[in-house]
Amino acid sequence: MFRFKVLLPLTALAILAGCSQTSTKPVATKEPEKPAEPVTGRYAMYQMFTAARAWAPDIQILRIRNVPVRGVPAEPGKAGAWETVFVSPSTGRAKTYTYSVVEGEGNLHKGVFAGLEESWSGPRGQTKPFLMQAIKIDSDEALKAAMAKAADYVKKNPDKPINYLAELNERFPNPVWRVIWGESLGTSNFSIYVDATTGKYLQTMH
Repeated sequence: MFRFKVLLPLTALAILAGCSQTSTKPVATKEPEKPAEPVTGRYAMYQMFTAARAWAPDIQILRIRNVPVRGVPAEPGKAGAWETVFVSPSTGRAKTYTYSVVEGEGNLHKGVFAGLEESWSGPRGQTKPFLMQAIKIDSDEALKAAMAKAADYVKKNPDKPINYLAELNERFPNPVWRVIWGESLGTSNFSIYVDATTGKYLQTMH
């Protein structure tokens, strides 16, 4: 009987000790996902170009533009998504690709996404296709060059969004980055052309 009385408290203490050890054991917590970071136009273009080569080996670029994405922080010269229109002279076809750092609205998907294929009969208007190698200057570098000529405008319009468009038009010998202050090219009253091959400032449009 005495032996039983001694064992009972010891057993209870062991149970309490086990519970105490369990309760003090740290609980593993999952680290929160890092917010998506915007990328430059040239970086996004390379991702899309690699995928587009599988569509047509002779692809050329007709246009590159940024796509604003809700929830992705704005950084100078960068965007949450970019769109590139590729053309194939041998097939007479055009195809639009997008690259996004997140899933977004308007059929925008994370990573590279191929859009619909369309017919293309060659250059129309003032723009014409160009080779990817001609884009030696990235969008953030183009912004830096443009800002050197836009100080007064930016001072008067500090909250204006900035958008980017790369194309080759008849006005200049090389492809150009057009840095656009405003929601779109159609509503903008100020933009600057920067040579996408040399990085040289070209022209201010009012």
